[in-house]
Amino acid sequence: MSKRKTLGFGLGLRNEYYRQILEERPAVDWFEIISENYLVEGGKALYFLDAIGEHYPLVMHGVSLSIGGSHALDIDYLRQLKQLADRVQPQWVSDHLCWSRGNAHQLHDLLPLPFTQESLLHVAARVRLVQDVLERPIVLENVSSYVQWTTSSMSESQFLSELSYLTGCELLLDANNVYVSSRNQGFDPWQFIMELPHERIRQIHLAGHSDYGQYLIDTHDQPIADPVWSLYSKTLSYLGPTSTLIERDDQFPPLEELLSELAHARAIAKSVISGATP
Repeated sequence: MSKRKTLGFGLGLRNEYYRQILEERPAVDWFEIISENYLVEGGKALYFLDAIGEHYPLVMHGVSLSIGGSHALDIDYLRQLKQLADRVQPQWVSDHLCWSRGNAHQLHDLLPLPFTQESLLHVAARVRLVQDVLERPIVLENVSSYVQWTTSSMSESQFLSELSYLTGCELLLDANNVYVSSRNQGFDPWQFIMELPHERIRQIHLAGHSDYGQYLIDTHDQPIADPVWSLYSKTLSYLGPTSTLIERDDQFPPLEELLSELAHARAIAKSVISGATP
C-alpha cells in the first residue's frame, strides 16, 4: 500500500448546503468545488466559498477544460482558474480526460477520446501548457463512457498511465465512472484499476448512477450503488489510504444522507486498511 498524503473523506460543495455547513460545521474533512461556479467577481457564491474555506481544506474540480479537444486551449479560462486557485489555495486542481468543446462552442458532455499514440502526444502537450499556466500539476479524471473509438490502440487506463508519466500530471480515479463504463462496454473494472499507476492516484470519486438494465447512465442523482462500494473497497486494498470524495449533483437529499454515505466510506476504509473484511 502507498503512503500518499490523504485529506480524508470529503463532499462536493453545492449551494444547497452552504448555510447548513456554516451553521453546523459537519464532520467533513474537506470539500471539492466546481471551479466554473466561482469564476465570477463577487457575489453570494464567492462569499460562501471564502467563509467555508476558512474552516475546511478545498479542492478545485473543473468541467470545461476540454484537455483532449482539437481546438486551441482557452488561455483566458486558464488564467481565470489560476486567479481562483490563488484565492482558494486548493490542495490540487482537477478536470477530466475528455473533450467537451467544438471550436468556440462548449458542449455539456464529457466525451471520450480515441486512445492512440497520436492522441496521447496531443493531450500531453496540452497538459504541459495547462500546468505551465497554473504553475502546478493538473489532476485528470476518467470519465463515464457509452461508446468507444474503433481507432483506439490502448485502453483508457493505459492511456492515463502513459500520460501521467509523460507529463507529471496526477490522476483522479472515479470508481463509479469505471463501473458505469465497464457495464456499458463489457470490460473488467478491476483490470482498469490495476493498469493505473497507483502512486499517481491523488483522489477517488464516488457517486450514484441510474441503471436502465442494458446500460447505465452517470447521473450523480442516486445513492452510491453496492457494486461501486465493493469496487471502492477492493481499490483501497490496492491503493491504501486515498482522499475520497462523494459527489451529488441532482435530486439533492438532506445533508445528513450524504454524511451517512461519507461515514460508510470511512468504515470501509478503516476495515480495509486494518485488514478486516468490510
